[in-house]
Amino acid sequence: MPTLSNVNTSDIGSAIELGCKTMSGVFNADDNDIPFFASEVLPNPQLSFSRIHGESHVPGRHLNALLTAEDIAGIAISEETVKKHSAAAFFSFSGSAPLPLNRDNLGGPLVNFNEHNIREGFHALYALVQYRGSDRAAELAEASITFLLELWKPENGWDWERLETDFGLRAARGHTFITGIARAIGPLVKYYRSTRYGPALELAMTLGSKAIDEFFLPDGAYDREKFGTHTHSTTSVMSSLAQLADITADSALLERIKAFYDNGLWSIRDEIGWVIESSNGNSPPDRGECNNTGDIVETALVLGKYGYPEYFQDAERIIRGHLLPAQLRDNSFIPEPANPSSNNGLHQIAKRHLGAFGFPAPYGHRPLGLERISFNMDIVGGAVASLCEVLRQSAVTIERGHVVNMMFDRQSEFLHVKAALNNSGVIATPLKPGPLWVRLPTWVDRTKLRVNGAAKFQVINDYILIAEAQKGVPAEVTYPVSESELVLRHRTRDIRARLQGDTVVSMDNFGAELTFFPSTDH
Repeated sequence: MPTLSNVNTSDIGSAIELGCKTMSGVFNADDNDIPFFASEVLPNPQLSFSRIHGESHVPGRHLNALLTAEDIAGIAISEETVKKHSAAAFFSFSGSAPLPLNRDNLGGPLVNFNEHNIREGFHALYALVQYRGSDRAAELAEASITFLLELWKPENGWDWERLETDFGLRAARGHTFITGIARAIGPLVKYYRSTRYGPALELAMTLGSKAIDEFFLPDGAYDREKFGTHTHSTTSVMSSLAQLADITADSALLERIKAFYDNGLWSIRDEIGWVIESSNGNSPPDRGECNNTGDIVETALVLGKYGYPEYFQDAERIIRGHLLPAQLRDNSFIPEPANPSSNNGLHQIAKRHLGAFGFPAPYGHRPLGLERISFNMDIVGGAVASLCEVLRQSAVTIERGHVVNMMFDRQSEFLHVKAALNNSGVIATPLKPGPLWVRLPTWVDRTKLRVNGAAKFQVINDYILIAEAQKGVPAEVTYPVSESELVLRHRTRDIRARLQGDTVVSMDNFGAELTFFPSTDH
C-alpha cells in the first residue's frame, strides 16, 4: 500500500475528537460492555480480553481522556459512554481490596492484582471526581490511598503475604518500582489538585522521594536494569514527577527531571519523540508506543512553563512530526474478519479502530520486519489525554498576559489563535485586554519576521512581545518556513527526515508499508 491518506500533522482538535469516537466504541457487548484492551488489525483483525490489563486499566485511561476532552476541547461525550466506562472502573474496585483488580476470564472473579494498573485506577477515580463530582469515586479513592499507605512502604515495598493471604489476591511480583506503583504519582497529583485531599499528596510525595533518591539521579542517566524495560513506565513516571514538581513548586525536583529529559531519555527516544516500546536488547528496533511520546510532550509542557521555551519547541516538533501522524485515520487496509458466531471482538474491526494510536515506527504503522500490527485500546486514551494537555498549554492567559506557546488552533474565553496550516505563523486575537506574547520557533529567520496589526513589538527570550495588544484586534505573526533535515538514530539504522518548519514532509521508509510520509528518495 502507498503512503496512507488523511495523515494529520497540525489539527489537534480533530485528532482528539476522532480518538474520543474510538473510545466510545470499544465496549464488549459479550462482557457487560467492559471495554476491550487487546487489539490486532493485521494479520488477524480482532479485539480481545486481557486478564492483566482489562477492567483494571482501560476505563481509567479512557475516562481521563474523554472527560478532559469534554472540558478542554468541548467534545460532546455521550453519557452512555461515560456510564459504561464508569461501571467497568467501579467493577474493577469491587473485589476483596480497594485496588483495581482483573479477572482471569470472562465471568470470573476479580483475583488478579497488578500494581502496574494502580495508575489507571486512580485516573478513573480522579476523572469521575473532577468532572462528574462522583462521591462513590471519592470514597474509593480515599479507601485505596489509605490501603496503599498501609500495605506499601518505601523501605521494603509490598506486604505480599497480606495481599495474597488476607485478601486472596494473585499478585504479580515481577515489577520494578518504576514499572509498578511509581506510575501512580501523576493521577495522585491530579486527584490532590482537584480535591485537596492531603493523603493523596502524601502518597505522591512518598513515591516521588523514592523515585528521586534511587532512580532519577542527578546525572540524569537511564539504567534499564533498575527502571525496567517497559519504557512507558519510565516516561509516565518522568511526566508524573514533573506534575509533582509543578504542584509543589519544587525547583530542585524540576531540575532533576530536566536532567533526565536532557540525558537518559535519549537512550530510548529519537529527535521526533518516537520512543522504543521496550528497551530490552532484543526488542524490534523501530517499534514504538504513542503513550511514551505523549509523556515526553507532557513533561516538555511543564518545563516550558517554567522558563525553558526550547521545550515547547521540542513538544511542537514531536506533535507535528510523530504523535499526530501516528493516529490511525486511514483504516482502508484493515479487512473485516469472518464472524459466523457473532463474536463482538470480531465486529466492525476497521470502524472501531479508526482514531486509535498504537506501536508505530517513525515512518509508519508497520515497523520493518514485523507482520503483526496492533493498536491496544489503552493507548488511544493516553495519546488523547496528552493532546488535551497540549491544547490546554498551547495558548494560555496568565499573570504576564496572553501567551502563545505552540502554533496550534486554540479558542479560549480570553484568546483566539488560528495557526497557519503550513507552519508559517499565527493570528492571535486577544478577547480580553493584556500584553500578547508569541513564541518564535528556533528555526525562524528573525530578519524576515513580520508582525501585522501591532503598532510595535520586541523579541524577548524567544517570544514576541506586543505590549499594547488591543482587545478584539488580530495580531498576525508570519515568517518563511525553513527546511531542515534530521537523522533519527535507531539501533540498527539511521532514518533521514526532511522537515519544513516542525512538520515532516518526507522520511526514509526502506520500502515499508503503511507509511505516513513520502520517501526521502522521491
